[in-house]
Amino acid sequence: METGRRILVACLGDSITAGSPLWDPDPAVRAGMPEPDPRSQYEHWAELADSRLELRNCGIYGQRTDEIAARLEGCAEGAEVLVVQGGINDIAQGRSVEDAAANLSAMVVRGRELGLEVALANVLPWNNGYPQADTPIRRLNHLIQDIDVHVLRFCEALEDPGRPGRMREDWTDDGDHPSVEGYRRLGELAFSLPIGSR
Repeated sequence: METGRRILVACLGDSITAGSPLWDPDPAVRAGMPEPDPRSQYEHWAELADSRLELRNCGIYGQRTDEIAARLEGCAEGAEVLVVQGGINDIAQGRSVEDAAANLSAMVVRGRELGLEVALANVLPWNNGYPQADTPIRRLNHLIQDIDVHVLRFCEALEDPGRPGRMREDWTDDGDHPSVEGYRRLGELAFSLPIGSR
């Protein structure tokens, strides 16, 4: 990869991609936030860590994997890499993790059909959903691991070693989403390009 070349990365997902609770790519949503903070998104930190990258934030709060999939082509237009993140809202709404995994796998396939390199983030621990959500999250992450794709290990980056199934307290803002420090860890430690991985 030549030095100085810009790489457009389309980041497609739910509120974790959007940067909740302190950021959202939609200016209308940000207008309702008391103090929006652009550091509250993994994309911000990934761009700082690698100056080649331009990350397009296509996160929408509350969306399930089927809803995320419906936006793939619009988000991916003109990009070279697609990062897909999602699944926690399927779990929160009591939907099948197998269906969520199938939706994620289909997005990987569609991204490749469009000529993109594709990465798939696994699902973060959910403090406010613990312990009920822990088993389905682990099941979905196992299914994600079985998909033939470059996996971004978001779960491992924020899971508290002393409290499995939960994010460390200083890595979450509200028990649902990362804190600024949590997003920094995702962007600096868990984010990697899938260039040449397939």
